[in-house]
Amino acid sequence: MNDNLLNERVVYLNGEYVPESRATIPISDRGFIYGDAVFDTARTFGGKIYRLEEHVERLMRSLRYVQIDPGLGVAEFCAIANEVVSRNAHLLGPTDDYWVFLRVTRGPNYPDGPGAGAGPTVIVTCVPLPLAKRAPLFRDGIDVVVPATRRTPPEALNPAAKTHNYLNLIVAGLETQTSSPDAWPVLLDTRGFLTEGSGSNIFLVHDGKVRTPKAQYVLAGVSRAVAMDLCRDQGIEIQEDDLAPFDAATADEAFITSTSLCLCPMGHFNGAAIGDGSVPGPVTAKLMEAYRAEVGADYVEQYLSHLS
Repeated sequence: MNDNLLNERVVYLNGEYVPESRATIPISDRGFIYGDAVFDTARTFGGKIYRLEEHVERLMRSLRYVQIDPGLGVAEFCAIANEVVSRNAHLLGPTDDYWVFLRVTRGPNYPDGPGAGAGPTVIVTCVPLPLAKRAPLFRDGIDVVVPATRRTPPEALNPAAKTHNYLNLIVAGLETQTSSPDAWPVLLDTRGFLTEGSGSNIFLVHDGKVRTPKAQYVLAGVSRAVAMDLCRDQGIEIQEDDLAPFDAATADEAFITSTSLCLCPMGHFNGAAIGDGSVPGPVTAKLMEAYRAEVGADYVEQYLSHLS
């Protein structure tokens, strides 16, 4: 293998580990032409994938929901993901970590039926976390804006399935960028309550109590579950509830959870500072410290160390 390929990331594609530039799928793949696919993401800490089995189990639930059989079990997916990270470990800097993506499409589209005779397309990749780009979020907090675009309702498509059909969230993101380029969108449901952002869940703090949108209206993230467990461990009241924009505007504190960010404070909501403007607030700071202990790494400092 030449030097260029040695310095190129390796991916898993349908049973083979190949250089990223050589990983191709047919233009007829249903994941490409219809978004007929599911995925999940995890991240590493010190080169080890955090809660990988939970992410893979959620991937399998999504696959069952859309009726795709990947031909692999949880243990096999975990082994593949770990192998992809291992094969790419030498490309990481000493303070960096990987974002790990597991994707399964229904496979190529043929005249006699979807994926006839070909089977699904299975892809596992990893890319470095965007630590420098997102470092300011831990210094200033995330600015959240509510776009006009509403979240696809659960009666149309269950949000518990993490599918490639992301246009609803993408359009909301484009709308947000037009007015607030650095803000993150959190969509309302069709009833007017807060739901989620693109790959992120929102939490509000009122009088020391933490609230988050109900699971039936959001993709209940693994990091969301970690944050809820940490609340209970720290003796902080946590509940799922219908949350209106008013609740966010009047919150004492707020934070976002996601695979890449873990738990990150919010700074503004629709342009106004949250609470007294402290970033993070005391409850959020306590949970961030607990999250550090949970993952065994100072993920906050990892981001902040990449500030220009």
